[in-house]
Amino acid sequence: MSGTYLGMPSFPRAAAASTRDMRLRGNLRHATHTIRAKRAKAVEELGDWEQLRAAGAALKNRTLRHLDHYLEQLEAAVSAAGGHVHWACDAEEANRIVTELVRETGESEVVKVKSMATQETGLNDALAEAGISAYETDLAELIVQLGDDLPSHILVPAIHRNRDQIRDIFREKMGSWGRAAPRNLSDDPAELAEAARLHLREKFLNAKVGVSGANFMVAESGTLVVVESEGNGRMCLTLPETLISVVGIEKIVPTWQDLEVFLQTLPRSSTAERMNPYTSTWTGTTDEDGPSAFHLVLLDNGRTDALADTVGRQALRCIRCSACLNVCPVYERAGGHAYGSAYPGPIGAILTPQLRGVQSELDASLPYASSLCGACYEVCPVAIDIPEVLVHLRERVVEGGTVTVRGQKTTIKPAKGHAAERAVMRAARWTFDHPRALRAGQRLAARSRRLTPRRLPLPGAGKAWSDSRDLPRPAPESFRDWWLRNRGPDTAGHEGDPE
Repeated sequence: MSGTYLGMPSFPRAAAASTRDMRLRGNLRHATHTIRAKRAKAVEELGDWEQLRAAGAALKNRTLRHLDHYLEQLEAAVSAAGGHVHWACDAEEANRIVTELVRETGESEVVKVKSMATQETGLNDALAEAGISAYETDLAELIVQLGDDLPSHILVPAIHRNRDQIRDIFREKMGSWGRAAPRNLSDDPAELAEAARLHLREKFLNAKVGVSGANFMVAESGTLVVVESEGNGRMCLTLPETLISVVGIEKIVPTWQDLEVFLQTLPRSSTAERMNPYTSTWTGTTDEDGPSAFHLVLLDNGRTDALADTVGRQALRCIRCSACLNVCPVYERAGGHAYGSAYPGPIGAILTPQLRGVQSELDASLPYASSLCGACYEVCPVAIDIPEVLVHLRERVVEGGTVTVRGQKTTIKPAKGHAAERAVMRAARWTFDHPRALRAGQRLAARSRRLTPRRLPLPGAGKAWSDSRDLPRPAPESFRDWWLRNRGPDTAGHEGDPE
């Protein structure tokens, strides 16, 4: 993937462009509606879905509370099984470690299993700068790479492309990366898949180094787990002589038994399957079976800072199922590229600002990339309350305050452009703290209700918000006045207000 997320505009500006792309919106609408309908049926099959959901959240919470202990246990187990563990505090260090490990093998090519962590760090670009070619082997990731594009979905990175576009990409670009696509290639899914299979088979058989992520890491045994649907992961994990896995530190679970919950909830929430077609597990190295060298790169990159936030840390429970993207009305219309991150959609709107901070214009805009409808929370298999975290992060953007950065308590300033919002919210807080002022304001609004404009005369981004919404006309009588008129002052609370 030669593209980069650096320098991308804020979400409102990016979304303003993407929402005008009718072809993109059509592709997204068709794909997300199809996936979420299938998911709903798969989930309905389980009578204990809510119990599984609660169990997954509890398991993740317990693990995060004792993350230091389980990481040390994992390191010891991986080392005892013949693997090597490397610790990366940020993306730059992770990329440097992987680059050096590949150079030590003397190879200049690697094959990759789909990995969100390496997208997060920009590993492909870092390898390219070192003269190392990284070949994506997941079909959707291959489409994105050949098209010199960026992923736009966690599960289906090429969701923004249709079959005609994929056919054209294969015809034009596949030959420059290896085996060319047939000249008469059509947009038939079977033909497209066959062209990709033949192209990738050469990569699998020639590769000496594989790079992967992992869905889970089992602390008690040092085992890593990858679940996938195409079989490319199995090839990348077993054929190369050296395997390098880059995994976020939050992907750990204490025991094999804990996997029972997630291997039920993840496939149903992601691909709407009862179980994943391929579930690959590996523990260290074994003579004459699989890679002879295994390296695990444990990635922090802001995760321990997020862990220090008692509200925001629940984002670390995420198992990357992408269910929240498929039900989000904002994602469906704006697409994944507008989020400017490897993590699009609702989960990206809360995870990215915690990993990268809210100092940039883009990251400060992400907590606002939501209608707060709550659909994302309803489908999350580990019960992440995304709307709660969004509101929490909005407060951080507007008010600033104390956050943890690289383990140190740091005071950040409010983001630019929110002075009016701060003033309005502080005025509202003062008003609600003074019942008499609130009552006077309500009565004034009721008496002047006929003068209420349909639109608020707001400048800038506020005008766009106001232009798409009618300002509700105040009620002719406030609830407090109604209560006093119908129930009398004897039933009222302090200062004549109902309790």
